[in-house]
Amino acid sequence: MAEAFNDKTLTADKSARYAEVAEEIASVLDGETNLTARMATVASMLASSFDHYFWTGFYVVDPLKERELVVGPYQGTLGCLRIAFGRGVCGAAAQTGQTQLVEDVHAFPGHIACDSRSRSEIVAPVFDASGKLLAVFDVDSDQPAAFDAVDQQGIETILKATFG
Repeated sequence: MAEAFNDKTLTADKSARYAEVAEEIASVLDGETNLTARMATVASMLASSFDHYFWTGFYVVDPLKERELVVGPYQGTLGCLRIAFGRGVCGAAAQTGQTQLVEDVHAFPGHIACDSRSRSEIVAPVFDASGKLLAVFDVDSDQPAAFDAVDQQGIETILKATFG
């Protein structure tokens, strides 16, 4: 089970912590096929494991609206309900299929301010095993430049293992 996750006994080294959380997520989700349950678990466990995470969650590709994301499972304050591909950091990740690492969200062209306390953000695309875009995974911080290459690698690894 996820005792280390629940007890916050994870290591202080950020790279090692991502590896530990990845193992915990894999253990908790072993045998679970429901996409919503998988997303909710990833959002919850990552939000609880890193102090620099302020808002953590998924924006899911809406199958009924072309090129639009709709809010999915998340942890934090109220999120934006819908985001068009190409709009803001989440829309940029959906449109390009590439992780967006933003040190200062207020300097990002077209940034959507769902919560004015957000200062930096990382958004990674979520693909299924066939390479189809399912969602984007969005993490905001109330600290400037809170995310780096270690966060990007850790998040991308967890998303690929969980959904790809």
